[in-house]
Amino acid sequence: MTCHLHGLSVLVTRPREQSDALCELIEQAHGRPVRFPVMEIVPPGDPDAAAKVLARAASADLLLFVSANAVKHAFPRLPEILPAETAVAAVGRATARALEEAGLEPDLVPEGRFDSEGLLALPQLQEMAGKRVIIVRGEGGRETLRETLQARGAEVAYAEVYRRRCAERSAANLVAHWEALVEVATATSVAILDCLWRLLGEAGQAKLKETPLVVLSGRIADRARELGCRRVVVTRQAGDRAILESLCELAEGA
Repeated sequence: MTCHLHGLSVLVTRPREQSDALCELIEQAHGRPVRFPVMEIVPPGDPDAAAKVLARAASADLLLFVSANAVKHAFPRLPEILPAETAVAAVGRATARALEEAGLEPDLVPEGRFDSEGLLALPQLQEMAGKRVIIVRGEGGRETLRETLQARGAEVAYAEVYRRRCAERSAANLVAHWEALVEVATATSVAILDCLWRLLGEAGQAKLKETPLVVLSGRIADRARELGCRRVVVTRQAGDRAILESLCELAEGA
């Protein structure tokens, strides 16, 4: 998509390691990304547990990666060679790109909806009786993938290779200069939104409530409205380009 953001200032709240691609898209569209990572990616609480699960990857029927971070943190622990019979799934395009960059071509990637539901809708994942599945992810998060695959007959194990935590930082400068720095905010997960809310404090929360907030799903939008945000925009699908599309529509007054 080609658009002009006309200098729109966009608060990017993703973890530092995940924000570059979105910030580059905003800059290319003549916007101004304001980086304020509210969450950190750190090693899991029990690295040995994840390593033991990944050591069995060669005997799995399906390796399912839920994020680019899952790819990054899993690869040092994966067997060097996986059998051709082991299918590899990515929940979305960013995860698929991370797999390709690591030298592992994904077999299954959703076409339209880049989330758990989009992946579960693939015809290859409907009949799962007796299949051994390893879901590679961070600690915590939604149980939709495991519960649905188990209901379809699969044996499912988690390899939790990282964890997320709210950043410990001050938002005082951001809040003090909010009107100059933030015309639109973004939140790409419920956890990120909750971390942002906590960091902003009462004064910043009041400002966020009146600021257009671009989110990736109805779940995040519901949480934003619970918090009192009045101007919530849900992207048409997940991904950085979908965020840019929504930003462009806001910039053009659509």
